[in-house]
Amino acid sequence: MDQLFNRKYIVQGLFIVIALILLGKLFYIQIASDKYFLSAESNVLRKIYKYPARGAILDRNGKVIVQNEPVYDLMVTPNEVKAFDTLGLAQALEISIQDVRKNLRKARGKSTYQSTPFLKQISVQSYARLQEILYRFPGFRTQDRTIRHYPDSVGGALFGYVKEVDSADIAKSEGFYRPGDYKGKSGLEYSYEQTLRGEKGVINTVYDAHNTPQGSYADGKYDVNAVSGERLISGIDMRIQKLGEELMRNKVGAIVAIEPATGEILSFISSPGYDPNLLVGRDQGNNYMKFIVGNPYRPSLVRPIMGYYPPGSSFKPVDALVGLQEGVIDPNTTFFCPHYYQAGNRKIKCEHFDGSISLRRGIARSCNTYFCYVFQKLITKNGMKNQRKTYQDWRDKIAKFGFGEKLDIDMPYERKGYFYAADHYDKIYGKRWGYTNVISQAIGQGEITATPLQMANAMAVIANRGYYIKPHLIRAMGDKIKKEYVDKNYVGVDAKHFEPVIDGMQDAVNTSWGTAILSRIPDVVLCGKTGTVQNPHGKNHSVFIGFAPRDNPKIAIAVIVENAGFGSTYAAPIASYMIEKYLKGTVTGSRAAQVEWMKNQNLLPVLKDKTKPVKVITKADSLLIKKADSTKKVKDSIQIRAATIKQSVAIKPKQTKTVITEKPASEK
Repeated sequence: MDQLFNRKYIVQGLFIVIALILLGKLFYIQIASDKYFLSAESNVLRKIYKYPARGAILDRNGKVIVQNEPVYDLMVTPNEVKAFDTLGLAQALEISIQDVRKNLRKARGKSTYQSTPFLKQISVQSYARLQEILYRFPGFRTQDRTIRHYPDSVGGALFGYVKEVDSADIAKSEGFYRPGDYKGKSGLEYSYEQTLRGEKGVINTVYDAHNTPQGSYADGKYDVNAVSGERLISGIDMRIQKLGEELMRNKVGAIVAIEPATGEILSFISSPGYDPNLLVGRDQGNNYMKFIVGNPYRPSLVRPIMGYYPPGSSFKPVDALVGLQEGVIDPNTTFFCPHYYQAGNRKIKCEHFDGSISLRRGIARSCNTYFCYVFQKLITKNGMKNQRKTYQDWRDKIAKFGFGEKLDIDMPYERKGYFYAADHYDKIYGKRWGYTNVISQAIGQGEITATPLQMANAMAVIANRGYYIKPHLIRAMGDKIKKEYVDKNYVGVDAKHFEPVIDGMQDAVNTSWGTAILSRIPDVVLCGKTGTVQNPHGKNHSVFIGFAPRDNPKIAIAVIVENAGFGSTYAAPIASYMIEKYLKGTVTGSRAAQVEWMKNQNLLPVLKDKTKPVKVITKADSLLIKKADSTKKVKDSIQIRAATIKQSVAIKPKQTKTVITEKPASEK
């Protein structure tokens, strides 16, 4: 009996304790705390989101290259809208009455109770007029924002653009993005979105019956401040970035320049490019369709990391290094060049009759025959029966220079090029194949392609005598240096083997028999290699790779100009102008006039008009076209050559006449 009595009071006590807890919680909710009052979202209290300024981007010299400008959006909450003066609102915003009605219908279609954009990025004048009469328009309010501005109007492919989020962006953001928010969609704006975007703030604002804000609720006790995005410091040198884009005007191609010691990218040019300011503001969509989608030369293709090009003769120094490391050649090894190389039933032509030629001159002259012999010795060094395995070993050694693999640059959509393993050729030839089947790779042709970034990175390897730092565009975020870009990636070639190869690259630029004499720079020892890359779809591509100065190199570069013919005519001079600008601050002497000449050259390939009938070209027509093209090529080469030789300090006066009258230097 006593036990039942005790249990009764225990149960009663528990009920009393629970009741007291509930009463205390109710008192806290209704009296002591405003938290749930705020959550009620009453019609006089609104959450106003404060959008942070995106982080600025600076070049390596501290120059601001991406910044922000203030703009204003007019927001509307449709279920709070009452009958209003449509004409008055239209006049204040400088739009038509029809636009007012259309925009309101769109807003209702998105949500009737959430605040959505009615008109984005209104002018300062419209904003000022609207602030005076906004009380007459219940349900409407203004929202402060910032938009991007690119002071130098260059680097469209580099910086990318910022655009309003779509439903997929919102779903993936785990609640961060809301309708009407913006995010980076390409380029650095995309790669560093989370760093640049910052954190949104919230102001709980009280509105009166006239739709006029009365200030922050509870003196801002529950507000959250917006946090601006981090500042990014890039490795870009805006001086040569601008010069490079001007030089590539009306041309298709790419330029990548790297600081070898750090892997920082100094210039990143994709041509044709576009002014990134065109993709900012209310005309963004129209400009995107007109200048990006509507451009037949595809400026949306970021050629430095997405363009596939056979490296051509610019590949020869890399193959020479592997040959030296493997011991199949030494600096004094000579081969006989009779104007061609015979591989089975395949004949590979050489642009010159070089006779007996060694490594140094072979690089300077870009002798196809020499490097076909190097490749032959590399692939057959373990015997004819083991060529498949030996090829795979060779391929893996070349890949260490960055070919056939992504370099993981801090940009989206990088491609790796193709550089096939032995298995690929097994599918084509079975197990019975050898060096004669893939001999084109000896001169950087055939089934090997590389991006301009990979070519520039190979030059950084040679400049560093055996290693590279992973290429990257951003060197610091805020005040924090990015420490992940310090590892040296060694390519497995001893440092001693680089000097004879560099000797040949120096001669290619600085001797009368070199193929890159048009890239000579006064008082600077530039080491380089030209390439004339075969193009099955039209005129050959002009390629140049190089670094300078020879000792303690400061810049490595790759230039590709599509459909421009000889590497010595266009790519080599463009590279030299940018290198001189970077090292000396200006392009000096008569070369300044050459820069202006190059800027004005239009090398855009002629595109077929599919609306017109295609003309049938006879054999006679074809011969005439080839003759005219050859004549123009010689004239272009001589024009640049004459200006270059006049101011060149590396050629003696008595050699001038001979150099000018010789045929344009070229190679495949």
